Amino acid sequence: MARKYKGVARRPAKQNQYIILILYAALILSIAGYIFSGSVLVGIFAFFVLVVTLAMEFKYSVKEEGLKKSIYDIFAAIAIIAVLWIILIAALGTYEPVDVVASCSMLPTMQRGDLVLLHGIPNMTSFLKDNHIPVVNVSAATMNATLQNMDSEFLAYFAHAVGNNSDIGESFATGGLPIGLYNTKCIDELEAQGLFGRIGTCEVQSQKGNLIKYYYSVQNESVGGNMEQIAQTSSIAINGTMINENYSNPIIVYRTTGNDSFSGDIIHRVVAAIHAGSNYYILTKGDNNGGLDIQFVNYPETSSQVVGYVVGSVPYLGYLKLIVSGMFATPAGCNSTILR
Repeated sequence: MARKYKGVARRPAKQNQYIILILYAALILSIAGYIFSGSVLVGIFAFFVLVVTLAMEFKYSVKEEGLKKSIYDIFAAIAIIAVLWIILIAALGTYEPVDVVASCSMLPTMQRGDLVLLHGIPNMTSFLKDNHIPVVNVSAATMNATLQNMDSEFLAYFAHAVGNNSDIGESFATGGLPIGLYNTKCIDELEAQGLFGRIGTCEVQSQKGNLIKYYYSVQNESVGGNMEQIAQTSSIAINGTMINENYSNPIIVYRTTGNDSFSGDIIHRVVAAIHAGSNYYILTKGDNNGGLDIQFVNYPETSSQVVGYVVGSVPYLGYLKLIVSGMFATPAGCNSTILR
């Protein structure tokens, strides 16, 4: 009789295990579905399945092991993760050794959802020198004057129709349209007012007097499988020093400020640096963007904003963070890739 009773008592535990296995299978499938579909609804469903799975895990754990033991296990897991995080911080020299690619601005080098490993930069001078990053020296007064007049530096290339107030359609240089240099802050303001068709009023005729000057080339771009052309910034001049884009330069992660149009941590490639007084101002660009970050209403980041540089990445693992953070919507530009 004792054996029979014991066997019957174990049956619910096995049923619980089957339910948990089914939930984990559903979670994996829903995350995979979100990765390959990019559907907001699938992403929300994956988040819902995740919450249900964790709740059921805790519920069954309490039934089988008791509340005290279940809570102890949770804190033990948190402690282990904390210790591993501290080890990573010590080994890599940055308080944020892991980050996730949330946009498609680094295609095709990095994909949305990539988990990246970062190494700190204890000495910016050595980092720039060791990685052969172009550094231009300017006076602190010159840099301060530039920072006080950043609107003149927020310039990007767009194709436009001469004598026509029609929408210029992003920065595509299609249909043989001439390419103009526009003030991107002005464009943002017109777009916010629903006056994007009057973009011609924002055109800039000259970069005379600017510390940073931009030069473009027309590149092929795949947009949803169709070939387009885009006017892309391919080189810059800082105080007269010409610098070409170099895709072998390191990729860094930096924090934005309240003055920037970008938000959160940005994972972009270093183009050049400006050395003014005791400070470095880093110029960055997404491989899949038509211009440098500074061209799209972002101030050049200082050394203190740089979290670290990318030393490795793992595809797809970052999607779990995107789902937990509620970042379900696929950002603009994920259906297009600049070819090179």
